[in-house]
Amino acid sequence: MGIKAVIFDLNGIVLTSELLSDRMNRDYEVEPDKFIDALKKIMPILRMPNAPGCFETFEPFLIEWDTSLDENYFLDYWFSGEEINQEVIDLVKKLKKKGIKAFVLSNNFKERVVYYRKNFSEMLNTFDDAYFSFETGFVKPESQAFENILEKNGLRADECLYFDDSSKNVASAKELGIEAIEYTDLKSAKKIMKKELKLGLFF
Repeated sequence: MGIKAVIFDLNGIVLTSELLSDRMNRDYEVEPDKFIDALKKIMPILRMPNAPGCFETFEPFLIEWDTSLDENYFLDYWFSGEEINQEVIDLVKKLKKKGIKAFVLSNNFKERVVYYRKNFSEMLNTFDDAYFSFETGFVKPESQAFENILEKNGLRADECLYFDDSSKNVASAKELGIEAIEYTDLKSAKKIMKKELKLGLFF
């Protein structure tokens, strides 16, 4: 049938940033291991529908770390550290000109996506659609997260190419028959797309 759609994880591919744990260590002397442990406890909660507020969930840890950060500052500090990878956006535009659909599939939470839609609206509008776990209720690597995109867009698994920087998410997509690739860098991703899509996109 051939590839009809390319699906991208968002953070680490379309959006890039210095690790928040490293920033908190540098700016507020929070030990990276402590911050990462907190993230592991918090993120599975925030990524789901009807989750409590992000700051409300983080606040006990911020108090413990003696950071004295209020809600507006903390959220802006976190989200404003992210940047659009313009090369990826340019690539998506080329895909769409060739008739290939492009989607975002992201485990993410409400406050962060609200920030993206306000500040990175042009980036998001480049894609045909974006699917966020706090809205869909499906969290990668659950198979339903991938099945939802296929169903909503009338796609077969073997018609999709998927990029993610998480090996677990890639493995889950592969089990469904999606051509899934663990993302390392844009140059490698372009080579794979050129091969799989059989289009002269990158000359």
